Amino acid sequence: MLMEKERHLLVEFGNKLITDGYTLGTGGNLSICDRENNYLAITPSGIPFHEIKPEDIVIIDYEGTIVEGDKKPSSEWVMHKLFYERRTDINSVIHGHTIYSTVLAELRWDLPATHYMIAVAGDDVKCAEYATYGTPELAENAFKAMENRKAVLLANHGILVGGDDILNAYNVLEEVEYCANIYYRAKSIGEPVVLPKEEMTLMADKFQSYGQQHLEQ
Repeated sequence: MLMEKERHLLVEFGNKLITDGYTLGTGGNLSICDRENNYLAITPSGIPFHEIKPEDIVIIDYEGTIVEGDKKPSSEWVMHKLFYERRTDINSVIHGHTIYSTVLAELRWDLPATHYMIAVAGDDVKCAEYATYGTPELAENAFKAMENRKAVLLANHGILVGGDDILNAYNVLEEVEYCANIYYRAKSIGEPVVLPKEEMTLMADKFQSYGQQHLEQ
């Protein structure tokens, strides 16, 4: 079975999306790339996360051809592979329908740096221009808005994050959702104060040696 370890990780973190309340049913998708072969393992389309088994994970190449598997890959596979083709710092991509990030995405707001933990994703998190799900246009819009960042809000849709492995990608998702939650609450009673760019640059430097988790090889 190709990418067996990666299949198990995708099942594990797909279930975690559900149990942590970051998506519902079949909403969202996850992938991990194999840079040696230019393959990606991605969750299948239309199957609830709690029903997905390792053998249901689809292995495709960058053209979308199924290399191994009898299921249809996620409709967002183009968006995933675009990041693997153009961002060597990203080896895993997660798309979820987290509540507070999606609230901001429906308003088409960026998430500013009102909490220093946003530095796990960048100076802030941009909201990409709207495009229909599963289209090359959405993939391009997401890529553009996520430049120099590890997260992007998808207008009227949800959130997309990337990391050097799936654990770090999930950590970005958690922290951005936390920051979106806090921003939502602060915005409801006042105007949150945005941290200066100099402080966010400092935070990015500090995060290079603090709080970095990695999967055991």
